Amino acid sequence: MNEVIKTILNHRSIRHFADKPLTDEQIKTIVSCAQAAATSSFIQAYSIIGVKDKKKKKQLAELAGNQEYVAVNGHFFVFCADLYRHTLIGQQEQKNVTPSLESTEKFMVALIDTALAAQNAAIAAESMGLGICYIGGLRNHLEEVKAILKTPERVIPLFGLAVGYPTKVTGKKPRLPFEHIYHEEEYEQNQQEYLQQLRQYDDVISSYYHERTNGTRQDRWTEQMANMLARQNRMYMKDFVQKNKLNLR
Repeated sequence: MNEVIKTILNHRSIRHFADKPLTDEQIKTIVSCAQAAATSSFIQAYSIIGVKDKKKKKQLAELAGNQEYVAVNGHFFVFCADLYRHTLIGQQEQKNVTPSLESTEKFMVALIDTALAAQNAAIAAESMGLGICYIGGLRNHLEEVKAILKTPERVIPLFGLAVGYPTKVTGKKPRLPFEHIYHEEEYEQNQQEYLQQLRQYDDVISSYYHERTNGTRQDRWTEQMANMLARQNRMYMKDFVQKNKLNLR
């Protein structure tokens, strides 16, 4: 056990922030930590857009589902999969890079690179005593988000990261059991055991919600997931991504 591990294991989403901006030094440190993340073949296929302007943050909050903590925080980062710069590299070096940039593989690389960078940023922020919350709701209305952020082709805003000084800290949500997540040598396919683990986890989550809400909520995790997955959500994404000249081959 050390301070890094303690920080990681202590993570929880923060949804109430003081209206107090981060310093330029804090922002630079968080971005520098993001850049220190591993990147496939050194491609560095992401960009980060910082949003300070209160009007823009309010617009993004509305697009993300009226999430107040997108508007009120210390700083709002938007993490983007980015292969635009690589288009320019191809032009500069007079190489035909288009087939690669339009491949599913490079699209996946950009997604993975962006996620790795974001998690580094999140851990850095939490290690500084700040709170964070990932905002996937930006993908509700990506055309509008792209217009606000003025992103070019081959750049996809994937999610936001609200960072700031917490004013309210909630309990830590229990994760799936270790045995359910970690498989050794091969994927465990004993369905009965798998379902039993899920039932046990349902009991844990139901108790967590019951305690957190004084009995007004006690839904199970599998119930949550089934209800969520039964709703078709953001089904425009494939067309949107391909319109931006990614994931075409």
